[in-house]
Amino acid sequence: MIQRSVTDVVTNGKTMTDKTYLKELRIPTKENPLRVLMSACLTGLMCGWDGTNNGEYPSAQKLLQRDNIKIFKFCPEDFSYGTPREMSDIHGGTGFDVLDGKAKVMTESGHDWTEGMIKASERMLEIARNNDIELALLLDISAACGSQVIYDGNRLSENKVYQIGAGVAAAQLIRNGFRVISQRDFASLEILYSKIDSSHVIDFTKVDQNETEWYRTYFKIT
Repeated sequence: MIQRSVTDVVTNGKTMTDKTYLKELRIPTKENPLRVLMSACLTGLMCGWDGTNNGEYPSAQKLLQRDNIKIFKFCPEDFSYGTPREMSDIHGGTGFDVLDGKAKVMTESGHDWTEGMIKASERMLEIARNNDIELALLLDISAACGSQVIYDGNRLSENKVYQIGAGVAAAQLIRNGFRVISQRDFASLEILYSKIDSSHVIDFTKVDQNETEWYRTYFKIT
């Protein structure tokens, strides 16, 4: 299993992508494919909160077309609460704080989903361990799967607020040494594409979520 110290991607509970790790990934083959854990909604499964999916992202769909990648699909919210379901967000911190008992996952109507979200994160970790996952590609901003940015409180509020951090399931994986990127981490995905396709030429103009103008402006990063 390829793993690195958690401290190189987590600082005060804030997560960033690890491009060094991606560059060190092995070259997968059809006989020995790269093992990738993916948010099920990104694969086209209808497990979004409203019964839809997020399969329109070409960055994720590109991986599904390769025979040298083995995709393991999982949706934490569907695991604990089924589909369709209420929208939920983290209140009082990030996914790391939820795991530490310092924050809660609440639905739009005020139901406490903290326990179910933690159980779902534990199941996702179990899948990652049992299948020796080498990378996780998860849906950003999700209270479960977000890895770069999540909402700070109810996303349906009049003045919704974003925060840097991971959702509960992503935090569980990161805390246990697994590498996580999102469908919006385009620079990291370029590195991944070069590993699975020898003809791919890396586009160095691509950036990850934390390198975008929106991210740096919103979070006042100079």
